[in-house]
Amino acid sequence: MGRIIKGLVWTIVWLVAVLCLAITIVPRFLDRIYYRGVAGDHFDGARFFNPDGDDTAAPPGGSRRGYLWRQATGTDGRPAWPDHVPVTPAKPAELLPATTRPAREPARTPMRVTWVGHASVLVQTPGLNILTDPVWSDRAGPFGFGPKRVAAPGIALADLPKIDLILISHNHYDHLDLSTLKTLYDRDRPAIVTSLGNDAILRSAGMAATALDWRQAERVGGATVHVVRNHHWSSRWFVDRNRALWSAFVVELPGGNLFFAGDTGMGDGKWVREAAALGPIRLALIPIGAFRFQPGQMASGAHIGPVDALDVFGRLGASRGLAIHWGTFRLSYEGWATPPKLLTEAKRCAGQGYRRFGAATIGRPVDIAPTTAPAAAPFDRAAVLRCLDGPAGNALR
Repeated sequence: MGRIIKGLVWTIVWLVAVLCLAITIVPRFLDRIYYRGVAGDHFDGARFFNPDGDDTAAPPGGSRRGYLWRQATGTDGRPAWPDHVPVTPAKPAELLPATTRPAREPARTPMRVTWVGHASVLVQTPGLNILTDPVWSDRAGPFGFGPKRVAAPGIALADLPKIDLILISHNHYDHLDLSTLKTLYDRDRPAIVTSLGNDAILRSAGMAATALDWRQAERVGGATVHVVRNHHWSSRWFVDRNRALWSAFVVELPGGNLFFAGDTGMGDGKWVREAAALGPIRLALIPIGAFRFQPGQMASGAHIGPVDALDVFGRLGASRGLAIHWGTFRLSYEGWATPPKLLTEAKRCAGQGYRRFGAATIGRPVDIAPTTAPAAAPFDRAAVLRCLDGPAGNALR
């Protein structure tokens, strides 16, 4: 018996020693230098930062560790989510030019968009298939852990048309999925455009990418891809926080530009004007989910909610807006259908011009008209919030 007790004691001692070593060594091991460059207005020589102030350090109501523990254990009183929602996948074909229209009229170039789920969207124009933040994995996290997908992809990976261009906004697992990207890269060799540092992550998995700073651009086929500022943060392992840059995109296309917000909080909001200054926006892909980390919250430092998403849509002067980043992976406190329902109520409060921004059904292709609609009236956030402070708005959890 004494020998068994002695063995248990030594086992515990060794486990404690290993744990102490892991606490000391592993964080440094998991840190990565994705980018080296000269310090500037959003890079201090080691890490990137939001030039309008960093309010993305932790979800409101406590520390990031506390939030992750409450999310993992479900101890924060959050509304229930479905385990599965039905999806009818699309099988998109190549989008050809409209033969009844003169080719010399680029403003009439067709555009079709299919929401795959979360921030993954297929945008098709003749001769160019664009995919944003493609994630087909069942979980959004490392080593098979992380939030589980409740909605299957709106297009089976094998049913995607040949992809010409992939936009990657930042390196969070629900936006940069190496397994999906590697499959697409090996199949199609698409051009991949991202922001600084993320190319190192892709390169480690055998993929080439063009990494640009904010306000830089790259020509891809017949399009020009602009990497533009937004307001977020980055990390794959916590300790590598902000080693790589986050961004939104504007893609110049015949018939009007495509705007992809990536993942963003509002910050100072000036980044919206920078995107709008690049030309008329035909379609804006704007997130509306993962905005509530405690009851009643309308936005967080890292994520805009439906109200601020409407504000972004109005500031962009976009002809059409598609709500993304909701209903696929559970990342926050709000109910599964709260983002689109709250968006519907906010549009009712905001007025006519904002009705051109709405949620789509996963897997249902939508044809986007050219940029002909007038810009929405100036957005009065305070008035919209007052309007929402009623039974319909307050009932949404």
